[in-house]
Amino acid sequence: MNKVTKVIIISFLTNISLSVMQIIAGILGRAGAIVADGIHSLSDTTTDIFALIGSKISRKPADYKHPLGHGKAEYITCAFISLVVLFMGIMVIYNGIFDKRSIPNSYVAIVTVITIIIKYILSQFLINRGKKYQSNILVASGTESFSDVLSSVVVLVSVLLSQLGHYYYIFTYADALAMIIVGALIIKIGIKLLIENISNLMDTRVTDINYINEIKKVVSNFKEIENIDNLIILKEGPFYKVDLEVSLNKNMKLINVHNILEEIEDKIREYDNNIQYIIIHPNPYKGD
Repeated sequence: MNKVTKVIIISFLTNISLSVMQIIAGILGRAGAIVADGIHSLSDTTTDIFALIGSKISRKPADYKHPLGHGKAEYITCAFISLVVLFMGIMVIYNGIFDKRSIPNSYVAIVTVITIIIKYILSQFLINRGKKYQSNILVASGTESFSDVLSSVVVLVSVLLSQLGHYYYIFTYADALAMIIVGALIIKIGIKLLIENISNLMDTRVTDINYINEIKKVVSNFKEIENIDNLIILKEGPFYKVDLEVSLNKNMKLINVHNILEEIEDKIREYDNNIQYIIIHPNPYKGD
């Protein structure tokens, strides 16, 4: 079991526990907003399942039909996750508009505070591990989990305001308003994730200058390299693809050029083993 899978399983178990706690508390406490928030947490378990599937597929080795591997399966999975998030947001808004007005029991505020703390810890854990393991799936899941934190804060405020409904009827709408706000936040996150991952499907170029310069440094260490003519690094799911053009002495023997390029490939992979695909184009050096 790889590290990404372990993190996803932790997220899955946490979200299951939270959603059950929220839904039960919401039903018993007559808090539609916290039930909606619990359903949102439950939707995270669905995204975790798809994340597990996507992570497994994206790490499959290259084959005859997929010479660059299956890395883009990660982006397809993340795009599907975003569609699930959008659907859940729409359903939450729908329920907020058409559900009956009620005043939640005050004890659900305690459940909501606990939920906020756990969700925040989980979201930061997923995002940090996603960046560490260079996994878009974990970052996407962590970003979506952070939207849960925001939605739970809205739910907490609505529960507190709803208590004033005993004195002023207008505050009985606080629960419904919270559901609509939560739904809007969910939809916003879903749209953002969808746009990002559709963009990644179209071969997004790595723009991290520090990372690019480190690759250039590895190549420049070879005295035979006269110049780095071009360097393009593309993200292929959990892996990278490097397209490199270098200039060498035009009088070098082909076998020597071949050997040098192979050594460069080995050194680049030593620097980052997530670089799985390397294409190097040798050019004759035209300088003095």
